[in-house]
Amino acid sequence: MIEQVFAAMKKTPFLHIFGIVLVSAIFAGCNKLGTTDDNGQLVGVPDRDSWQMITPYGMVYCPPGTFHMGQADEDIPNTLVNLNKQVTIGGFYIDDTEITNNEYRQFIYAIMEDSLDILGEDFIYEILYPDTTVWIRDFTHHMGDPLTEYYFYHPAYDEYPLIGVSWEGAQYFCDWRTKYLNQWREDNGLFKMPNFRLPSEAEWEYASRGGRDMAMFPWGNPYIRNGRGCALANFKPGRGNYYDDGFAYTAPVASYFANDYGIYDMAGNVSEWCEDAFFEAAMPIVWDLNPTYFDENEPRKVIRGGSWKDVAYFLQTGTRTFEYKDSATSYIGFRCAMTFLGRSSGAEF
Repeated sequence: MIEQVFAAMKKTPFLHIFGIVLVSAIFAGCNKLGTTDDNGQLVGVPDRDSWQMITPYGMVYCPPGTFHMGQADEDIPNTLVNLNKQVTIGGFYIDDTEITNNEYRQFIYAIMEDSLDILGEDFIYEILYPDTTVWIRDFTHHMGDPLTEYYFYHPAYDEYPLIGVSWEGAQYFCDWRTKYLNQWREDNGLFKMPNFRLPSEAEWEYASRGGRDMAMFPWGNPYIRNGRGCALANFKPGRGNYYDDGFAYTAPVASYFANDYGIYDMAGNVSEWCEDAFFEAAMPIVWDLNPTYFDENEPRKVIRGGSWKDVAYFLQTGTRTFEYKDSATSYIGFRCAMTFLGRSSGAEF
């Protein structure tokens, strides 16, 4: 309203005079219609909705801090794609485990019920529904039929990490999870929470280290087994040896110890999608505060953490690699993150 008056004032002297009178009347009206107990002082807009940041169910808080991002051990394959760099990360929440089959099933049921007519069956089954045929396609001459049939459907696998979902499918899940939570909050008179999203590559590595700067693995350095010889993650301990860690394929989430932030499975089980596009020289060019590399034209997306089929090198906190965003595999899942809104104090209030 006020901007329109000033624009009109420039056109004619009459409007200029009229505008001054009108603007004066508007501001006079504001004084009459404003709060009566502010004594003419600048006190902000009254009756704003209250706000308290709460920890979403199934998530843990990662406090803000500075760490050395990048290779934590010798770059044996000489990839030169993760040079060391000191960066600062703001506070955020992250799921304490990978998204499970049963959690994703809640999403599928909701989408089928509410959006079938809008999205169509083809979209739901091609983009959103987990593709369990990857158990056959990913490996040559491998008996993947039992997993194809049972992995997502059978309650025996409810607490196992989701696989067979692309980066694009993970993005749809994050959008749905945001709307699902905030619809409930709106219905109960609460202000909306920040969006769920995939963690940035830097956030993922920061969370993986659990406060241990330069740690090679989420539990520290430098071994993949404890003093009793037990594997500390679900991975491929040796050539042709998948079961020495206790599981031939994936393991139920939280089967191994959490790191110091209380986060499980940041090494092994399934690799995890990150928000970033993959670029070999990203580290030198991204900023050193909450770095994220965006490129809509880059189909390669970062995956982190290694999986049940990978050797220990890929389980290191500093090892980065990629997969194409429309690919679904038997060894990539994801977890969600959420930005913390509040003071950067290092503690949650």
